[in-house]
Amino acid sequence: MARTPQDPQIRITEILDAADQLFFTKSYQGTTIKDIAKKMGVAQGMLYYYFKSKEEVLETLLDRHASALISEIKEITSLNTISPSEKMGLTVAAVLRKTSYKDGFLLNMLYDTQNLHIKDKLFRQLAVSLSPWLLNIIEEGTMNRDFCVSHAPTTVDYILVIMDFLSEALYEKTAADILSYRLRMAEALIEKALGAQEKTIHIILTGQV
Repeated sequence: MARTPQDPQIRITEILDAADQLFFTKSYQGTTIKDIAKKMGVAQGMLYYYFKSKEEVLETLLDRHASALISEIKEITSLNTISPSEKMGLTVAAVLRKTSYKDGFLLNMLYDTQNLHIKDKLFRQLAVSLSPWLLNIIEEGTMNRDFCVSHAPTTVDYILVIMDFLSEALYEKTAADILSYRLRMAEALIEKALGAQEKTIHIILTGQV
């Protein structure tokens, strides 16, 4: 009886799942295509049918995480039970939680000197993907008179810079007290950029009070 062909998307998901585990436990640099194939129990050549290199596996894995993040933010912006200020705080927190995935191992890979070109590419793509949703929140807040923004695209760029600053602080394993101070300052700066009332933006990460 002929063997049923494996659905390509299922195979890709299996490869990414295995790579995700190995990159975390052995590090990206310490993992080889052979390691991924061995973990899956398949021939090494099978992986090359789907991916040209380990770097392409990494890029696809990062794209998957980015897509999951955008889906989460889409859900946040669609909520009718919370204010635009709350949506903004939740959105920023969602981005930071994703960058802190598995104790920051995604950031560790991205900030590796050999992967900086991937980091720059991913951050640019993420900024493009995030911008419409941030604009959506700003437009809602402006209509509700929660925000007073003269140029929304510039405000979005400003918020993205703040997110990048906070992500780098997470990568550097900034001490909890200093990180808390930076988060509070980020909240104040975002409020200022949005023309929002003080103490209305709250960026809460897991484990914070």
